[in-house]
Amino acid sequence: MTELGKKWWVYLVKCADESLYCGVTIDTKRRVQEHNLDDKKGAKYTKVRRPVELVYKQTCLNRSEACKEEARIKKLSRKQKIELIKADAL
Repeated sequence: MTELGKKWWVYLVKCADESLYCGVTIDTKRRVQEHNLDDKKGAKYTKVRRPVELVYKQTCLNRSEACKEEARIKKLSRKQKIELIKADAL
């Protein structure tokens, strides 16, 4: 564990419309539940694309590294994101 005992993750969820959403969190299970059930804590993007399913997660050293990896993943094409998911199947 790092940064005061917190483990940071960058994650991808697949939405009901087959689109992909990328984010960072310290608790992937809770975050996916928020995307699916919580209108206030879930992302505006996923709110209208429910349900979502966790398809990729990667641990990072700290929040800064997680945000850098999130930015890198968001720049990938859809095809590259799918290849990333396949290479690291949950």
